[in-house]
Amino acid sequence: MTCPVISRSRPLLLGSASPRRSSLLASLGLPFVVLPADISEDVEPGERPHAYLERIAAAKLSAVQARLAGAAALPDAPQGVAGILVADTTVVIDDTIVGKPADVAEAVSTLNRLVGRTHTVLTRYLVGAAPGAPGAAPAVQRTVSTQVTLRAASAEEVLGYARSGEGLDKAGAYAAQGLGAFLVEAVTGSYTNVVGLPVCELVSDLKQAGLLQAFPVDSRSF
Repeated sequence: MTCPVISRSRPLLLGSASPRRSSLLASLGLPFVVLPADISEDVEPGERPHAYLERIAAAKLSAVQARLAGAAALPDAPQGVAGILVADTTVVIDDTIVGKPADVAEAVSTLNRLVGRTHTVLTRYLVGAAPGAPGAAPAVQRTVSTQVTLRAASAEEVLGYARSGEGLDKAGAYAAQGLGAFLVEAVTGSYTNVVGLPVCELVSDLKQAGLLQAFPVDSRSF
C-alpha cells in the first residue's frame, strides 16, 4: 500500500473518539481529523487478549473506511486523508482481559484485582488506506505491550478513587495520566501506550511507511 505524506491538505484521520488519543496526536504536531468508529467491543467467549485486539482493531478500520466512503467531503481535509489510524487499548491480568467498569462497584472490584500487582497494557494500532486508495492491507500494524505496577492501596483509597469517576470509561478502571497516577508505582515500557497510543512506535512506523518524511515536523512545511 502506498500512502501520501501527511499534510494539512491530506491529514491523518483518527478513527477514535478518545480525547487522550487526540491529545497525544496533537502533541506531535501532526495534522489530523477525527471520524470515530462505532462498533461493539464485547469480548467473545474464550477470546484471548491478542486475538481480541487484532479483531477489534481490524473492525474499527473497516468501520471508519465505510463511514469515510459514505461521508461528504471533510472540510479539514480538502484533498482527502493520508491514511486512517485506529487503535484499541486493553488491560490484561492473569491472561484475562479487564474491561471498562459499568459502575463504581465494578470499578472497586477491578481495582482490587490490580492493586499490589503488575499487569499488562496492550495497544493495537493500524494505519490503513482511505477508500479508493491503492492497497488493501494496512500499511502499519503493531501491538505494543507495557507492564504497569499499581501499589498496594488501601480499601479506602480504592473506594475513594472509584467514586471520583475518573476510571469509569477506562479499561482497568484507572487513568495513569490523571488522578490515578497516585496508584502507579512503576511503568516498564511505553508510558503513552498506557494512556492509549504509543507515540514513539507510531512515529517510527509512520516514517517507515512513508507517511512522514521527517520528524519532528516543521509546521511551516504544511
